[in-house]
Amino acid sequence: MATASHSEIGLRGRAAARVLRAAPTADRDAALEAIARRLEADADAILAANAEDVAEAVAAGTSAALVDRLTLDADRLAALAAAVRDVARLDDPVGRTVEDRVLHNGLELTKVRVPIGRVLVVYEARPNVTVDVAALCIKSGNVALLRGSASARRTNAALAAAVRGGLADAGLPEDAVIPVEGSREDLGELVADAGAADIVVPRGGEALKDFLLERSRIPVLAAAGGNCHVYLDADADADMAVAIAVNAKAQRPGVCNAAETLLVHEDRLDLLPAVLGALRDAGVELRGDERARAAAGFEIAAATEDDWGTEYLDLIMAVRVVDDLDAALDHIDRYSTGHSEAIVTDSIEASRRFVDGVDSACVYVNASTRFTDGGEYGMGAEVGNSTARLHVRGPIGLEDLTTTKYVVIGSGQTRG
Repeated sequence: MATASHSEIGLRGRAAARVLRAAPTADRDAALEAIARRLEADADAILAANAEDVAEAVAAGTSAALVDRLTLDADRLAALAAAVRDVARLDDPVGRTVEDRVLHNGLELTKVRVPIGRVLVVYEARPNVTVDVAALCIKSGNVALLRGSASARRTNAALAAAVRGGLADAGLPEDAVIPVEGSREDLGELVADAGAADIVVPRGGEALKDFLLERSRIPVLAAAGGNCHVYLDADADADMAVAIAVNAKAQRPGVCNAAETLLVHEDRLDLLPAVLGALRDAGVELRGDERARAAAGFEIAAATEDDWGTEYLDLIMAVRVVDDLDAALDHIDRYSTGHSEAIVTDSIEASRRFVDGVDSACVYVNASTRFTDGGEYGMGAEVGNSTARLHVRGPIGLEDLTTTKYVVIGSGQTRG
């Protein structure tokens, strides 16, 4: 690696993990408060670093949506500090008893929650992840190994410095949070070392997830791409259809819970002029199949097969007319990344069938996909949104950063 070898990172993380998992809740909460104060005190330096990253991204022709994802301002930085304090106020899962019983031989068996250990998070141009992940890991007694993208390198470095400074202020090891630098090849070497970390979480697109699944000897908890869908059913309310479709796509298009495809029941072609017109007015470029283009009421581009599987992360949306609810479920099953899907309908039966039929981490009835977020779910923040099956699915919060161990207390028993 550019600053340390993967073996050194693993050893530093292991040493810090021993201290952190033994630290009382009050000490970890005090560290989070110290980190929040550091973020506020270092605001000018952090925002100056971010301005350089943003300027470089704009000069490189990065899309407006991705520049927005990269950008910090005074309000967003203040929100980060507030989120750290929110995490401090959450209940600590560490040490929580899951099971407690006495065995037939008199042994007292207790199953308790404990930290996973060293959590390596690999993320793209989302500097807020640096703080969110650090806060969640510290609260849950884990060490955070943070590998951000080159496009946010100055911002991530400034944020990590503030976090490590807060840890030092509170008397906990700075290496409870370790920035990881280097090339993609360096990253491949790091995750090929099973001793470097205990779990790796990709927070980015499907290409990043696939890279880590191919290279890693560390267990991978996939929190990757979001090819999300909004389906307007035959019984959809017209005003609700407009509001949800526009919010899901245009409120913040560069994030993984933004909708990328709009599916419309063929019996509700009457919805398309208003819905697509509102999307167009919000600056969305539309790409439709033949039936959608014919019903739009204005000219839109033709969608290709590639559009159905694309996570645009931009003001672009694919539109498809489907024969019925089953056809919508078939489309989602084929093209979705398993992140978030929504149905707009007044039918209880249709909503039930959609909820039962969709195999994604988060399913919405008459609500925007944009709510898939640890903060919105009351978790304070999130490491990412898991699209995996094990051991967690959906927003990854505090409890999801723990595992369990058995503590067995005897009075001299031996096994015959």
